[in-house]
Amino acid sequence: MNKKTNTLLFILGATLFNMIVTVVSFFLLIVLFVKYIMPLLPEEGRLWGVAISFIAAVIISFFAYRFALKILLKKIQMEKYFVPIFGRKKEDN
Repeated sequence: MNKKTNTLLFILGATLFNMIVTVVSFFLLIVLFVKYIMPLLPEEGRLWGVAISFIAAVIISFFAYRFALKILLKKIQMEKYFVPIFGRKKEDN
C-alpha cells in the first residue's frame, strides 16, 4: 500500500475508534447515572444527567484518542508510512 492509502485508512480507523469510544462511554455513563444518581434527583433535574453524560463521553473519547495516538506515535515513524495532511514541516535554513 502507498502512503495515501495508509493515511486514508488511518483517518478512517481513528474516526471509527473515536466514535466507538464515545458511544461505549456514553452508554456506561448513562447506566451509572440511571442506577446510582437518578433516584437521588428530583424529576426536573433528571434530563440534565443525559446531557452531562454525553458531554463527559465526548471528553473521555478525546483523552482516550490522545492516549492511543501518543502510544502509536512512539511505535511507528509517521513520516515513513503516512502523507502529511496539512503540508510538510518547514525546515530552518
